[in-house]
Amino acid sequence: MELRQLRYFLKAKELLNFTEAAKALHISQSTLSQQIKQLEEELNVPLFNRVGKRITLTEAGNLFSDYALQSISRANEGLMLLQDLKNLNTGKITIGVIYSMRIMFARQLIRFAAQYPNIKIQVVFGTTKDLLEQLNMHRFDFILTFNEECSESHLKYQTVLQSNMVLVTARKSALAQKAGISLAEVAGLPLALPFNGYSTIQFIEESFSEKNLNPNICMEINDIPTLFEMVKTGNWHTILSDTSVNDPEVTAVPIEGKNMRRTIMIISLRHAYEKKAVKKFCEMLTSA
Repeated sequence: MELRQLRYFLKAKELLNFTEAAKALHISQSTLSQQIKQLEEELNVPLFNRVGKRITLTEAGNLFSDYALQSISRANEGLMLLQDLKNLNTGKITIGVIYSMRIMFARQLIRFAAQYPNIKIQVVFGTTKDLLEQLNMHRFDFILTFNEECSESHLKYQTVLQSNMVLVTARKSALAQKAGISLAEVAGLPLALPFNGYSTIQFIEESFSEKNLNPNICMEINDIPTLFEMVKTGNWHTILSDTSVNDPEVTAVPIEGKNMRRTIMIISLRHAYEKKAVKKFCEMLTSA
């Protein structure tokens, strides 16, 4: 059963004349008659009584017309929905974001939501490991995270920006006046760092290991605002990317070294369908 056949049937029902219906549909009468005959054969019931050149609806045809009209209406609604999706008037996108990107991401989220208010957006914050696992299970349209490897062939990578690793210290600390600090100096400080499982802590540990340094890690916390509260006391310091620092009571001191930069990327499934809303959001992130 095809939508075309339903349209032909409804026009014939409206005009009760195959010749007039065919003219209105801009097809030949034989084509119309053939398509309606095929529909009747598929339904295994006559839809019209044919008496000479006159036609009338059978009881079955009268009952079926309501369902045919509903089918056509639903199909038209579906077409309009797809047009709305294309024009960004409706739809939903789901995004995974690492915690340290929340400030930069929030600015772009506000821009996007203001420009496309009819798009529903779901944002989930998590660690890189967790977000990648959920992306591979098709739970996100894309994720925003650190990634320097770009090694998985089934994933698509788009670079957003480069981020510097910084020592976050209290504004009242003597270290706050420094223009830069070496990794060796950082290793000797009492540190409160992100919890194991975050890509940041893995990066930090590898950086210390490469220089044979044993950092003084006093605590690990899986919440950046709490890390800031510890840092504000002046008794501890932390290491984060500069994109995550926006508290007026702390200061970011760049950590010296060419390897102290990380790449923030949009990661998505390479062969998944890319919604237009997703494409627009990614363009906004990469052009920021």
